[in-house]
Amino acid sequence: MKITIRDVARLSDVSISTVSRVLNSPGSVKKDKREKVLQTIKELNYHPNALARGLINKRTHSIGVLITDVSNPFVSEVIRGMEEAAHKMGSNLIICNTDQNKEKMIEYLRVLKEKQVDGFVFTSEPVSEEYHEIFQELGLPVVLAATHSLEYDLPSVKVDDEQAVFDAVDFLIKKGHTQIGMISGPTWDPISGTPRLFAFKSAMREKFSRTDFETIVEYGSFTFDSGYTAMKKLHEKNQTITTVFCASDEMALGAMSYLYEKRISVPDDVSVMGFDNTKIAKMCIPKLTTVAQPMYEIGYESVTALEQTLEDGQASQLRKYLTHEIIERESVKDIN
Repeated sequence: MKITIRDVARLSDVSISTVSRVLNSPGSVKKDKREKVLQTIKELNYHPNALARGLINKRTHSIGVLITDVSNPFVSEVIRGMEEAAHKMGSNLIICNTDQNKEKMIEYLRVLKEKQVDGFVFTSEPVSEEYHEIFQELGLPVVLAATHSLEYDLPSVKVDDEQAVFDAVDFLIKKGHTQIGMISGPTWDPISGTPRLFAFKSAMREKFSRTDFETIVEYGSFTFDSGYTAMKKLHEKNQTITTVFCASDEMALGAMSYLYEKRISVPDDVSVMGFDNTKIAKMCIPKLTTVAQPMYEIGYESVTALEQTLEDGQASQLRKYLTHEIIERESVKDIN
C-alpha cells in the first residue's frame, strides 16, 4: 500500500499543509510539530512525490539538461558539476542526449515541458532563432553552459575562448616556436569553432604577420578521427611546422596518433597542444599539454545560475566567463 501525505498528516495529527511546509520550508514550522512530522515520515518510510509537492510550491525540483553527446569526456565532467549543484539544492537532473539533431532537440524540449521541469540547462550548441522561439513558447527559464548567445539575453557560463587561444599561442611562442599550425574545429560552429580559429589567426598575424593560413590550418570536428585526418593533411602540405595547436584534446590525440605512425616524435620533432584538459590528456604518452577549461565549475555554476533565476527572477550575472589555465605536461618541447 502506497503511503501518502494524508497518511503522514493523520498519524502526526496535523494538517496536510503543515506536512507540506515541513517538507518544503521546515523553518516555518514550530520545532515540536516539525520533529513529530519528521518522525512519522521516518516510521512510514514516506517519500514525497515531486509532482505532488510541485502543486503546492510550484516547483518539481527537476532540471532538464540538453547535451550534444553524453559520451564526450568534456560533457561528462560538466554533468558531474551540474549533478553536484543540483543535489546540493535538492533538485534532480533529467539528461537528454540530442546528438546535435534538431528534431531530437525540439522533441526533448517539449517532453521536458510535459515533465514539468522547473527549467533547463542548454549546453554546447549555438542558440538558433528557432530554438529561442521555442524557449519563449515554453516559458521556462534557461541557462547556457559551455555556450552563449550574443543575440539573446540568456544567462551563460563558459570560458573566453578567444583569450584562451591567445594565451595558448603566447605560451608556444615563449617555448621558442614560430612555425605553429592549427587543427581547428568546424567553421560553422560559432561556439568553439570560429572563435578559436579567429583568435589563432589574429595571434599569428600580430606576432608573425602570417596570412598564409591555408598552409598552417586544417579542420576537424573535435573528434579523434578528425584530428588524425587533419594532421595527415597538415603534414603533407607543410613539413616546416614545429608545433600544432588543436582545438580539442581528442583532436590532439588523433594528431599524435598520426605522427606516431609516421615515426615523427612528439615532442622532439613536432610538439602538440590541446584544448579542454579532459581526463584523456593525462592518459596518453607523452602526456598532453593543454588549455584547461574548468568543466566541473561550468556545470556547477550553470545550475546555480538557473536556481538564482528561479528564486530571484534573474541570474546574478548574464554572461559569466570562468578562468582558463595552461596545463604544461610533456607534449610541447622548449626549443629556446
